[in-house]
Amino acid sequence: MECFAIYSDKIEGRYDPHFYRPEFYKLGNNLKNNNHKLLGDVIEFSSETWDQKGIFENEFPYIEISEINTISGEIQNILYCKKSAAPSRAKMIVRENDIIVSTTRPNRGAIALIDKEKDGFIASTGFAILRKPKVNIDKNYLLFFLRTQLSLNQMLQKSSGGNYPAITTEELKQIIIPIPSKQTQAKIIQLMGQAYVLKKSKEAEAQKLLDSINDYVLDELGIKLPELKDKMCFVTDSQETMRRADPYYFLPKYKELYKSINNYKNIKLLKDIVEELDYGLMPTQDYAKSEKDGVSMIRVTNIMQNGSIDMSDVKYIPFDTPKLDKKRVKENDILMVQCGSTTGKIAVVPKEYRDYTFGSFSFVIRGKKEIVNQFYLFAILLNNLIQEQIKHTWNIVTVRPNTSKPNVENLLIPLPLLEIQNIIAEEVKNRQSKAKQLQEEAKELLSKAKQEVEKLILGKKSKKG
Repeated sequence: MECFAIYSDKIEGRYDPHFYRPEFYKLGNNLKNNNHKLLGDVIEFSSETWDQKGIFENEFPYIEISEINTISGEIQNILYCKKSAAPSRAKMIVRENDIIVSTTRPNRGAIALIDKEKDGFIASTGFAILRKPKVNIDKNYLLFFLRTQLSLNQMLQKSSGGNYPAITTEELKQIIIPIPSKQTQAKIIQLMGQAYVLKKSKEAEAQKLLDSINDYVLDELGIKLPELKDKMCFVTDSQETMRRADPYYFLPKYKELYKSINNYKNIKLLKDIVEELDYGLMPTQDYAKSEKDGVSMIRVTNIMQNGSIDMSDVKYIPFDTPKLDKKRVKENDILMVQCGSTTGKIAVVPKEYRDYTFGSFSFVIRGKKEIVNQFYLFAILLNNLIQEQIKHTWNIVTVRPNTSKPNVENLLIPLPLLEIQNIIAEEVKNRQSKAKQLQEEAKELLSKAKQEVEKLILGKKSKKG
């Protein structure tokens, strides 16, 4: 239990203890020691919205909160949505050089800069759009400051809302923005600019390693995957449409895909080589407050594109939740996303996350040790050979694509001898390990740069204080 006191004359209209934690109070005092303004007085918040009717003909480019990298601020993916199925939150119009700030889950505090290519795109109403400076401040400096802990901790302090804390636009406008000299601003911009360049270089090297895994696995199996192109016009026998009638399912590229797979000497259905393949836990009540009250849950948003699991944003399932103990993962279990824009995304559970539970929009996959190397299974499920099969099973009638347990159970898996599986598994592990090291180095570079920026800002304040 944590105890602290606050004088009544310091109450600012909120009565939740979290808002008055001593570290937040100290941060506010440090930032106020020198020249500063509130964010709402520094820059205009745009209210330009789209009525979901004009501008675009059929599809529109959509920026969703979950697609912003919380560390780098990069927009990782642009979703293209049909106007007829536009999410209700797709209403904010962004312009070149806008700063967008996520105010709600899943990535509250994710901050990105809109480049020329994305001018006029649509963003979620979960973003605050910062557009035109009101004072003499370099917008790049503002961007970099907002990404520091000096800013993010203020957002954390002002957020509220129980299990899904968010920060309102009015609260965001109260964030304290230090305004150092133009010289210091320029130094901070140079420091952060160099850090991002080096970070991107290491990440590109890591991505090159990860991208090489797909072809390596196919080469080792001796499978040549044809170039899979979508064809707008094709003919299908009516007898083949008994199961499904949507054209997507009958794209000719899928016939080419299965032809390549079936040329392999030993093909097994996934259900025949696993001892466990099942859905995750559907929570029946609100999340618990901490690990003292519940079990950590690996959610879809915790599963990364590179096959890892990031638990920096963790939720807890109460201990008394029905079926909880039956929905716990083991070390080296494979988790696969079952629903949403990232259907088919997979990750391996590391030792430190064993006994965690996992969410209902994912599957756990556990191979039979006597016939399949678990990490080989991960490598092949990650491969385009299987990912394309998963896409073929998508149900795309609904807004969010999804697949089903029977579809995943019937995926066709090339299964070489265990000795060959072991060789493939070790090489894939090696490449992923090297890539992870490079990614960690990239994160560390950026983290150190942000710390230097904070020292520049707070150090300057302490001299004048």
